[in-house]
Amino acid sequence: MAKTLITGGGGFIGSHVADMMVQHGLEVAVVDDLSSGKKENVNSAARFYEVDICSPKLSEVFEKEKPDLVHHLAAQISVADSVRNPVRDAMVNVVGSVNLLQNCVKYGVKKVIFSSSGGTVYGATEHLPAVEDLPFSAMSPYGVTKICMEYYLPYYKAEHGLNYTVLRYSNVYGPRQDPLGEAGVVAIFVQAMLSGKTPTINGDGRYVRDYVFAGDVARANYLAIEKGGCDCFNIGTGVETDVNQLCDMIAAITGFRNKPVHGPARPGDLRRNFLNASKAERILGWRPEVPLREGLKKTVEYFNGYANRNK
Repeated sequence: MAKTLITGGGGFIGSHVADMMVQHGLEVAVVDDLSSGKKENVNSAARFYEVDICSPKLSEVFEKEKPDLVHHLAAQISVADSVRNPVRDAMVNVVGSVNLLQNCVKYGVKKVIFSSSGGTVYGATEHLPAVEDLPFSAMSPYGVTKICMEYYLPYYKAEHGLNYTVLRYSNVYGPRQDPLGEAGVVAIFVQAMLSGKTPTINGDGRYVRDYVFAGDVARANYLAIEKGGCDCFNIGTGVETDVNQLCDMIAAITGFRNKPVHGPARPGDLRRNFLNASKAERILGWRPEVPLREGLKKTVEYFNGYANRNK
């Protein structure tokens, strides 16, 4: 499967996936409408198409590239935005994704690797760390759209023979994460501290998450090319870290000395979410390799370098 199309390849996670594919010698094309992705993130060895996945123009990309494999990461990525505008969320994450799958069938794609969300599809389950056979229980429109596509994929396999693998990411962090808006707490804290600004923690900060490094996630996408057909996998570390601990770790790395302030809690935030990724280790041969402290250091180094380049 030499020819690979990556949707959302100008985004935070998608650009790391594109880098990984280029590194392993695959021929890569990237589709991104740059609504949240950045052209500067796109690997220089990849062919780039500024196209919305909802657009009929997506078919022109498939006709030209005729990819063997698709990594589908393009999405409306904000849980909060999905609550504010569920129609737009569904248009991008469901209608756009079905448009993509239709083109995959039409142009003979052999496999789709779909980026789902282990942080949202299980909801407020008490069975932690979450395993793949837990029932779905999304508490946001964003989570509902991810579940919806996890039902569409088996349909496309049964009806059209389109192979797939679903990767349910935990909370991904690392270089290129967007520090603006409400997503990406690591990037928000890092940029604030490097700028000398006191970070704000929502609520009491005792919200537990599973932080997995972007490079480890990209490696999972690579391993899923040949393994894990018609199956789903959690991609996380299984390590619990709350926001207060995360803030302290970043402060220690950046040398930031001020105490964070606590703002109001965000409505609907899950108290605890972390994933059991033993199935991914058993079947894909994947396990996380970058410990949180090391990954945070790499992220701080990136933001430091980015700030210096843009002075």
